[in-house]
Amino acid sequence: MDSHRAQRVSEALREELGEMISYELSDPRIGETMVTEVLVSPDMRHAQVRLHMSEQKEAQADTIKALDGARHYLRRQLAERLNLFRVPELHFEADISPGASERLAQLLKRVRRGRPKDVATGG
Repeated sequence: MDSHRAQRVSEALREELGEMISYELSDPRIGETMVTEVLVSPDMRHAQVRLHMSEQKEAQADTIKALDGARHYLRRQLAERLNLFRVPELHFEADISPGASERLAQLLKRVRRGRPKDVATGG
């Protein structure tokens, strides 16, 4: 499949899933969840949906379990909205593990401290 088409389909899936998960699903286990990225396989049969969720592991597990339960509803809605020949099978995963996001924040803080506050553009 054309890589440009895969990117367009991934972006369309990300937008539609983000809207459906945020505004249309009423499961209380989902909470504050954002779709950050959708990676579609070259054959359009599978899509990895990466989610930004709560920092707590048990809340993440509950959210993924709830979304797995709503997988068929989401695929049916995507088929109607996007008019795709083949809607990929959805696989949900957390975007960043809880410990990694904390570590990332520490690294960014260290990088900011190492840079001068007012950088001249040079001339």
